[in-house]
Amino acid sequence: MFAMQYHRYGGSEVLRMEEVEEPHAGPGQIRITVGATGVTPADWYLRSGMLRDIASLDFPHIPGMDAAGIVDEVGEGVTGTAVGDEVFGLVPVADHGGAAAQYAVLEAWAPKPRSWSFEEAGGAAGNIDAATRGLEALEAAEGMTLLIEGAAGGVGTIAAQLAQARGLTVIGTASETNHAFLDRLGVIPVTYGAGLADRLAPLAPHGIDVVLDAAGKGSLAELVTIAGSPHRVVTFADFDADRHGVRFSRSPAGESPGWAGLPWAADLADHGHLTVPLHAVFPLQETATAHDVSATGRARGKIVITVP
Repeated sequence: MFAMQYHRYGGSEVLRMEEVEEPHAGPGQIRITVGATGVTPADWYLRSGMLRDIASLDFPHIPGMDAAGIVDEVGEGVTGTAVGDEVFGLVPVADHGGAAAQYAVLEAWAPKPRSWSFEEAGGAAGNIDAATRGLEALEAAEGMTLLIEGAAGGVGTIAAQLAQARGLTVIGTASETNHAFLDRLGVIPVTYGAGLADRLAPLAPHGIDVVLDAAGKGSLAELVTIAGSPHRVVTFADFDADRHGVRFSRSPAGESPGWAGLPWAADLADHGHLTVPLHAVFPLQETATAHDVSATGRARGKIVITVP
């Protein structure tokens, strides 16, 4: 099959389209013909070597942690899914990727919502997984007020919608150019940066209950102060989390609690309560450009790669 892969750590220039051996579904897994796969910061963190101490790679490595496509192979023990089904989901956590290819193996999946295109579904599963993990870790419940730092990005937009579906009020930081975008998602927008606590006071007169940091821009100290405790803050992106006593949420090896959110999210989507805003869609051969755009940290919504 054809795939985008790299043979060493480095910048986006290390990515190459190459012919590789096809993967096959093992027990409890399925294989899909990939229609689209999402790009997350973790893809270029891994490619650059930033995560080599906690997630070393076997080279050559194929990026892409989530995907949507059509099932063409079903592994032993799998029930309720058949060849020809349209699905979206996650590649095996231990593999750290593999979806930027003609075929990919998934170990967690759900039926693709009828209301979503393959591009939307291809970029959804990883963010649903992350958002679900974060909300569960915070014990986010109806009636709470949630602050999302970096609410206009891929994870932030999904987390905001899932939180609202749980009955939370959501306030999200973003640049002023993204405030109208957040407002359309039902999020109360606020400008990020120094002095955030003062700007939040009139928006959340009873205070902020819990915080999700999807930006990783060094604001944890202020976010902890706003929340009142480091135990009420979860970050997906700030590697200084330990220094602030904050939980850093990432998929562990083995079963991820975020996976359980996929079917619920799909049902929300088909009832019009969950959308996947797309920042940009690139063909597979332009994966390097997609990584570079993601690395700017300015994406409004999700960056997705389509596979021919």
